[in-house]
Amino acid sequence: MSVRLLINGSRGRMGQMLIACAAENPVLSIGAAVDVGDDFAAGIAQSDAVIDFSRHSTCEAVLAACVAGNKTLVIGTTGHTDAEVAAIRAASGKIPIVFSGNYSTGVNALYWLARKAAEILGPDFDIEILETHHRLKKDAPSGTAKNLAEILTAVRDLEYNRDVLHGRHGDIGARTKSEIGMHAIRGGDVVGDHTVLFAAPGERVELTHKASSREIFARGALRAALWAHGKPAGLYTMQDVLGLK
Repeated sequence: MSVRLLINGSRGRMGQMLIACAAENPVLSIGAAVDVGDDFAAGIAQSDAVIDFSRHSTCEAVLAACVAGNKTLVIGTTGHTDAEVAAIRAASGKIPIVFSGNYSTGVNALYWLARKAAEILGPDFDIEILETHHRLKKDAPSGTAKNLAEILTAVRDLEYNRDVLHGRHGDIGARTKSEIGMHAIRGGDVVGDHTVLFAAPGERVELTHKASSREIFARGALRAALWAHGKPAGLYTMQDVLGLK
């Protein structure tokens, strides 16, 4: 089965990497490469699936076009508002959508391992999440770090908006048993490092993933597009794509 792709955000770093990696796959072709100022509607007509690595602010327009054209959609943008996430969920009732904060196979293994570690170690271990990215990254925390926090709050029966603390400053008192710390570092050209720290009296467990090339994200997103094309309408993640659920 050959799949024609529309790459949205094609002139960005990830867009260029997606185009280069797709050229190495005989069952993929680029139907359209679209960026700011290009004719998105014309590109939709020339494609079977859309991979969006543009900006989250274009999310609802991309969703509307994909639903109207009945196209598979892989969402690679992060930093979505609650309204945008709601729009994604609504659109997934009509088309197959893969929506992940990270398309790396290794990061998705980290998600699985973090969940298992939280289940095994239990509430006696405090949890902290540390993420590091290049100086040009605009959103914080990263989509990957947020996904990790969502996984861990679910295991602990906590609430993200209430129990995840984004950095600490001032006299805030001792750490509570329920909080999960979230820390974002920005600098240099770091592609993306993520660590989950489980700490208890006398011992620590650290799970870390370090990305050295954006190629891993591009190859994962292409794999997701191939997997999702032809699937029933629904909201999927890379955990579905990799069979980790």
